[in-house]
Amino acid sequence: MKPAAFDIIRPGSVKDATQLLGQADGKGRVVAGAQSLGPMLNLRLAQPELLIDLTGIPALARISDNPDSVTVGACVTTANIEDGRLPGSGLDHLPAVATRIAYRAVRNRGTIGGSVCHADPAADWVTVLCALRAECCIAAPRGTRTLPVDEFVTGAYETALLADEILEAIRIPRLSASTRFGYFKLCRKAGEFALAMCAVLNDPEHHRLRIVIGATKGRPIVLADARQVLDGTGIDETALLRVLDEHGIDERAVRRQQLAAVTRAYRQTI
Repeated sequence: MKPAAFDIIRPGSVKDATQLLGQADGKGRVVAGAQSLGPMLNLRLAQPELLIDLTGIPALARISDNPDSVTVGACVTTANIEDGRLPGSGLDHLPAVATRIAYRAVRNRGTIGGSVCHADPAADWVTVLCALRAECCIAAPRGTRTLPVDEFVTGAYETALLADEILEAIRIPRLSASTRFGYFKLCRKAGEFALAMCAVLNDPEHHRLRIVIGATKGRPIVLADARQVLDGTGIDETALLRVLDEHGIDERAVRRQQLAAVTRAYRQTI
């Protein structure tokens, strides 16, 4: 199939893009890498009357280096991160995450902001950024606001973006020297979407242990204080299965896969 007819505009600024989106009255969509939206257009699962191409806006490809965080423009590609464009010192683990996302051709085009906005439950960036306590910087004609990634993603393929809002950037806190980060995903073969995944942030200096379980039926499962699923030797299987039950994950095979992902990710942090 081919897409339904649409117009395309390439604005020069974030402000122009938000104004165009607002004027589209719900019939516009923004596009950057098009790795998810492109197939949806071809299958006519999405039929916007207007596409707003963000790739020509310099601010959306900018990376800002701050002492306690790095702010990554929404149009920075996964390949950029894989190739080490992010300043190190506390974010050294992100290139390794990027390397395992899909295939290089997809990483060359797919953007970090597009992945978060698409909100696929099995998307790597959604789970990883939730674990890192990253924030979404959101732009609208009336101004800007910030929202933690775990609040920005409200469900499967659903976000908190309003009709005239655009994800401008993602602010990622740096990890301290004592903090350990673990990530594991279970796939049938390399490059495919995950059957189960988990990201763990273990910061003993600040008594913080955060576990995020992805590849769920909806938004990621965020355990802000994950000590509730630990016992004296590691992950408490009974406690973790109870959490999965509470979130409607009751299929036996899926529960075992998620348990394995959480256990493997946690072991990387101890």
